[in-house]
Amino acid sequence: MEYRKFKNVIVARIDKGEEILTEIKNIALKENIKLANINALGAVGDVVVGVFKTVEKKYYSNSFKGDFEIVSLTGSINTMNNEFYSHLHMSIGNEDGQIFGGHLSKAIVSATCEMFIYVIDGEVDRYFDEEIGLNLFEF
Repeated sequence: MEYRKFKNVIVARIDKGEEILTEIKNIALKENIKLANINALGAVGDVVVGVFKTVEKKYYSNSFKGDFEIVSLTGSINTMNNEFYSHLHMSIGNEDGQIFGGHLSKAIVSATCEMFIYVIDGEVDRYFDEEIGLNLFEF
């Protein structure tokens, strides 16, 4: 992975074999990012995405292996208990034009991933909401 910083924007290239969430965390910790918006595109070969079932308060994951284009990768960097936290969703498309997606748990790059991280001057922490079962923004 390599990246360059332009004022409040980081442009990153995540390389073949690297895991996207791991590289986002590496950048955030190195650059001391407390709040940011992320979007990216590229290609992945091993992905785990899920859906949160609100009644059960539980994530259900789907794994995909093969050749996939990142149709959309969007999310945030912020903090929880003043520690790094990220929340991303990814949609991937296969050679038949089928799209799969959800909450991102794992994504291994198969060719490249071009990412833009828009750093926001500020901090928003998270807390665990018992009723909903998720980590929510705390203002």
